[in-house]
Amino acid sequence: MRRIKFITSAVLLSLSATVFAQSDTDNKSIMNMKMNAGVITRKLKETRKFYTEVLGFGVTFENEFYLLMHTPNKQAELSFLLPNHPTQQPIFQPAFEGKGMYLTIEVDDVDAIYREIKQKNVEIIIDIRDEAWGDRHFTIQDPNGIGVDIVTYSGQG
Repeated sequence: MRRIKFITSAVLLSLSATVFAQSDTDNKSIMNMKMNAGVITRKLKETRKFYTEVLGFGVTFENEFYLLMHTPNKQAELSFLLPNHPTQQPIFQPAFEGKGMYLTIEVDDVDAIYREIKQKNVEIIIDIRDEAWGDRHFTIQDPNGIGVDIVTYSGQG
């Protein structure tokens, strides 16, 4: 599969590795920041299968209650955690309920990825289309109900 990278969502989460400069009055320092979004789900096996077989992700780390995956180019990660696991604090206990989250994956050639995913018989939620603001994209859904928008930006709009 071709190069894939996540694009940031101002409303949700930045899944891409980010480097930014923080300035103060005396000096400038560079701070490296890496972040991965996490989804609490009972569907670890189904999730692993979807992201590896449909999108070409790799497994960075895995145990019986946690799954950390990376994009094919290893520039972004996404994690999954079993709900109500005794090793986790209360904030990490409730399961995601399948609404209110999406992922955007930018690719070099959305049409090629679209054909690859169609050949895998993955259900297309929003068929491939061009938007007035310049995006060409389509959407699939992961086993947790998360919409995965796959897009090529044209730079127009």
